[in-house]
Amino acid sequence: MSEPILKLTNVESSYGPITAIRGISMSVPEATIVTILGANGAGKTTVLKTISGIIDPRKGAVIFEGKAIHAMDPDAVARMGIAHVPEGREVFSMLTVRENLMMGAYARNDRNGVADDLEMVFDYLPTVELLEKRIAGNLSGGEQQMLVIGRALMSRPRLLLLDEPSLGLSPRLVKQIFDLIVRINIERRLPVLLVEQNAGIALKSAHYGYVLEVGRVVTEGTCERLMEKEDVREFYLGAPEKVHADIRLKRRKTWR
Repeated sequence: MSEPILKLTNVESSYGPITAIRGISMSVPEATIVTILGANGAGKTTVLKTISGIIDPRKGAVIFEGKAIHAMDPDAVARMGIAHVPEGREVFSMLTVRENLMMGAYARNDRNGVADDLEMVFDYLPTVELLEKRIAGNLSGGEQQMLVIGRALMSRPRLLLLDEPSLGLSPRLVKQIFDLIVRINIERRLPVLLVEQNAGIALKSAHYGYVLEVGRVVTEGTCERLMEKEDVREFYLGAPEKVHADIRLKRRKTWR
């Protein structure tokens, strides 16, 4: 496995007096997809918010490309190359699809590069191209999810944080979204840290996983090993034989 682009060491974050994550240590290697699993309230979203600077950790360190970022504000973190796609598909509802995409490139001044990346996004997301003149607030949930991923790609990120990309989507759209995530990871070697309650598809798509309970990492390992663990199968998968048999081999191409 390659060296980590992101590393968290003994991170603790709180909401006022309530500690949400306790002593979290994890890493994201280059060119891999890492997933964080856990029930509601386990601290998954708090991990992403701490990485992206929305929450300042009380303890511990967040290291990105060898540099401590846990004292930086969200804008500085984004400019370093971390794109955070939050839960809830937060589009600029009164702007067009194209204007939303261009908002993802707000910190860039390489006009030619931005134009090239817009074409790249349209290649990955042909539906988004067809809707580029539509008002973003009028899109369906699946269309908005594709749009916010495309907007994140417009920043030319070095690391992509995704929070519950399957939330509220039909199984067909969930498959499309995760096929897109895997394709981007393989073709662009873009590392992804993925928070997801749909453990089956997360473990099929990712290379490595962490399981959180009450703000702590209780187990970790390659996704194949996690799917073999009885407690993970019981609490997160439900039908382990089917899930295990359905692992897609193509998303292993980036694993070294």
